[in-house]
Amino acid sequence: MVSFVSGAYILAGLLFIFALAGLSKHETARRGNAFGMAGMGLALVATLLLVLDYLTNDLIADKASIWVGLAIILVTGTVGAVIGIRLARGVEMTGMPELIAMMHSFVGLAAVLVGYNTYIEVASFGGHADAVHNGEVFIGVFIGAVTFTGSVVANLKLSAKMKSAPVTLPGRHLLNLGILVASLVLMVWFMNADGWSGLAPLVLMTILALVLGFHLVAAIGGGDMPVVVSMLNSYSGWAAAAAGFMLSNDLLIITGALVGSSGAILSYIMCTAMNRSFISVIAGGFGSDGVVSGEARDYGEHREIQADEVAELLAGASSVVITPGYGMAVAQAQYPVAEMTRKLRERGVDVRFGIHPVAGRLPGHMNVLLAEAKVPYDIVLEMDEVNDDFPSTDVVLVIGANDTVNPAALEEPGSPIAGMPVLEVWNAHDVIVFKRSMATGYAGVQNPLFFKDNTQMLFGDAKDKVNEIVAALDSRVGVS
Repeated sequence: MVSFVSGAYILAGLLFIFALAGLSKHETARRGNAFGMAGMGLALVATLLLVLDYLTNDLIADKASIWVGLAIILVTGTVGAVIGIRLARGVEMTGMPELIAMMHSFVGLAAVLVGYNTYIEVASFGGHADAVHNGEVFIGVFIGAVTFTGSVVANLKLSAKMKSAPVTLPGRHLLNLGILVASLVLMVWFMNADGWSGLAPLVLMTILALVLGFHLVAAIGGGDMPVVVSMLNSYSGWAAAAAGFMLSNDLLIITGALVGSSGAILSYIMCTAMNRSFISVIAGGFGSDGVVSGEARDYGEHREIQADEVAELLAGASSVVITPGYGMAVAQAQYPVAEMTRKLRERGVDVRFGIHPVAGRLPGHMNVLLAEAKVPYDIVLEMDEVNDDFPSTDVVLVIGANDTVNPAALEEPGSPIAGMPVLEVWNAHDVIVFKRSMATGYAGVQNPLFFKDNTQMLFGDAKDKVNEIVAALDSRVGVS
């Protein structure tokens, strides 16, 4: 049975690798999810079979505790499945970023609990674990604790239960460094402790790690939240890998390493897309919770436009690019946007989407929204694929985006987002910006795009305005 379980774990690991490969492209994402679910299901079944094998093993006398453990696994697994299904069925796409952040916190908490359980198991029997094993426990608890509180703060910020503005304490970098140094000292103490004497440094380190996780993410501003989500994804993977070492579970090690490394790579890609270093994000990002950052300038007056006038522009256009942002997600406007796209394409208009790597609050957030609304994959392009085409584009619709289309990133060296690659929509012939008001974006940086001569503002709820445009198109071209 042990050999069978080991083989099942290897197969599950391969399925997780296939899942990551499938999720790298729109066309194979559904298949990737199927591989991931199959791998997790196989891992759960194999684990239960291993527990049942212990029950039939004559060398193990304490069968009662195993039965209790099996009952706990089944009960908690059932409760978790019910909660997971309920969340999956009820969560809106706008709530996905904070949900994922909360999931990361569970992984971190699990690593902390596994670490303490591993330590208590050895200490309660008067045993003495070797220094290497103690190091695994210590590092696993440290990473798990940082992931736990950091993910909780990310959840609170993303769900607007905590201000997105960075919490910048005096000497915050020295505080973080001090916690790391103190944790290293406690690690040396813990690795050389016997029996229960190691509990003190372990508890002290856990408290410090919880504070560090809270402070690290609290000090990061709203503009960097997509990177934070990706970073916490990586942390949760390493926490799972650490738990795998503590439990001598190969599958946990493999899975944790896959999640940790892929999350780190994604964080690097996100930072590159924002022209920022990973260290600068962790040290404290930008974002001011709606207050205009950078140099105050008078950009002039903005111009307004109505939905029927936008419909007239679109009806006469030959090429249209739509650049969505988090505002589209909030308004749930992806469905009428997909309908508008369909009607325009039926009339021969070349419609494409330009997606910035950090659009929304989650990597790939806009892509998932558009896929949900059945927008064809082949017209959803990345920033680098569409930027050179804006000069030949008739109309650009900026729906709920702000910071990712801000020309200040390229034109104002003193701007907080200076150097960040953006969608250069202002090079198109006409730009229509869908917004509720003239407020700044999540990073709190004023956008001179709104005041350019070829830009017009369409104020109101994005979903309502797109529906008005669709209705105007119907009346103009006679399509129902």
